[in-house]
This record gives sequence, C-alpha cells and structure tokens, in this order.
Amino acid sequence: MTPFVHNPLPTRVLFGRGTRAEVGAEAERFGLRRPLVLTGAQQASLGRGLAENFGWPHWAGARMHTPEETTRAALEIFRAERADGLVALGGGSAIGLGKAIALRTDATQICLPTTFAGSEMTNILGETVQGAKTTQRGPRIQPEAVIYDPDLVDGLPKAMAAVSGLNAIAHAVEGHYAVDGNPMVSLMAEEGVRAMSGALAAGDAEAALYGAWLCGTVLGGVSMALHHKLCHVLGGSFGLPHAETHAVILPHVAAYNAAAAPEAMARLARALRAPEAPGGLHDLAQNLDAPTSLAALGLPEAALDRAADLAAAAPYPNPRPLERAALRQLLQNAFEGRRPTNNEGD
Repeated sequence: MTPFVHNPLPTRVLFGRGTRAEVGAEAERFGLRRPLVLTGAQQASLGRGLAENFGWPHWAGARMHTPEETTRAALEIFRAERADGLVALGGGSAIGLGKAIALRTDATQICLPTTFAGSEMTNILGETVQGAKTTQRGPRIQPEAVIYDPDLVDGLPKAMAAVSGLNAIAHAVEGHYAVDGNPMVSLMAEEGVRAMSGALAAGDAEAALYGAWLCGTVLGGVSMALHHKLCHVLGGSFGLPHAETHAVILPHVAAYNAAAAPEAMARLARALRAPEAPGGLHDLAQNLDAPTSLAALGLPEAALDRAADLAAAAPYPNPRPLERAALRQLLQNAFEGRRPTNNEGD
C-alpha cells in the first residue's frame, strides 16, 4: 500500500432532525454569550428569528464568492455589536463569510447549513479581491461545530438542491485523485457520491445532507485540483454563480483527467451506477434539470480564452498536466454543453 498521512479536522458534528434546537447549547458549550448570526438575504427571516430567540445580533449581508468589501462590512458589525462568536446559517455565502471573519478575529464558528455544498466541514476559504478569487487554508478558518438538521433543507427548491448537491459531489470527485489522498478519504468520497447522487434523484433531503457531510469532509482533508481552480476562475473573475458553475464544469474535468486517473474514474462510475464517470456526471446533472453549459450561465464565448489563460497561469497538482490548449478545449466543450466521455481527455 502506498504510504499516506491522514489528519482529520476537529469539527464537532450534530446530525439529525430537530438538532437546530441545540444551537443555544452549542454556543454555551463554547462559552459564547453574544454570537453574531450571519445569513444571506434568502435566509434573513430564519436568521432573524433565531437571533431574536436568544437576543443575539443578526446581519443578512452575506454574498456569493465572499467579496472583500462584504467581509469588511460584516467585521464592522461584529465589532460594533461586541460579538464573541459566529453562527452561520445558510449556504456557502453565509458560511464563507463566517470563515472570513474568523480568519481575522479567531472567533468560534457554529454552522447550520441550508444547502448541500459541504464547505462547513473544511478549513478552506475562498475570497474575491478586485475581481480575482483566491483560496487559503488555516486552523482559524475551520468551524468548531456544524449542526446538520434535515428540517432546514426539506424545503430547498429542486434547482438549488441539484446544483448544491453537484457542488458537493465535485469535492468527492477530486478527493479520489488528490495528490495527498488516502484510503479513508477514498472511502468517504465514494460513499459521498453514492449517497448524494441517489438522494438527489430520489428527492431525499436527509440522505443528501449525509452525502454533503461526507463530501465536505473529503474537501477538508485533501488538496483540490483542476476542477476547483476552474470554478474559482469562472466565479471570481467572470461572476458566474458558484454552485451552477460546479455543475457545468465537473463532467468535463472528469473527462480531462480520466486517462490519468483510471482507478478514481472506476470508483466514481461505481458510485454513480454509470458505465463511466464523465458521462454519468453529465447525465446526472441533465436528469436533475441542472445547467449543463457555460453559455446557459451567461458566460460570453469571447471570455473562454482569458479563462484558459488564468487557469493555466499558476501550476498546481492535477493527475494530468495542465496544457493551455487542452484547457481551452475543455472550456469550449463546457460552453457548448457537450456530453463528455472517458476518451475526451486523450
């Protein structure tokens, strides 16, 4: 067996229906008396109710891709309210904002996810500064506790459930071939893809949240590769929606890497119950009515050259070397929404 290192991240997890009622006890467990509740506009009413129940402050200004100016505004509220911790209620926008504040203050974070993206289980923060999205890791970024309550995701619109679930699957896909992967991560990645893909097809919110936990844990345990780089380029530099971009790009990155990572693709195909992973990922998105082309997300075709340049600019580990011409073709295929195959990356 290949030598490996496994260093689990120390996040406390509460899973089950009704567990959001434990948020007060969790705050007390960490010695918090006045945490700031963070939400985006969509979860503002839910966040306000939670905050009022405990007499905590609330701010509903979280935005996608965690722009630097949003973090500055939230920090002002955090300090003005003399908050001593953070409760992030929502999807990646609220959780990302909590991480950005914690990075600067070392505040304790409690997360209540309302989508399936899984970022709450990681020590990764992506921030957008002057139109460029950068990523960093660190112990201050890692949330201390996550409360997974299926009651919070039961009413998630089908379109949002689909793209956030595909976002989570992307973490597990890259975990399969990560340069610092290990057997435990591979087990969680395969089970995460199996659980999430089946749950999305069946509309099972509880099973999808279980899959989100697994896929997010994979993201927190290993380095990401081409897929996440491309999505950060397209989101940070071109303003494309985060989860939808993951849904579109994922099958094409799998095709790009297929020949260089055959064992990973075999495990993914098994988890997807599909003949091959790239086509199976595309078919899953299509069957869920998720977007399958960059054109549908509003990216102009003229932007593809610059996106390829940005993606190829900084080298990083990936099963297949990053070749600018091949990346440009990948983006063209994603722009047009072609169904990829295992042979596309040859």
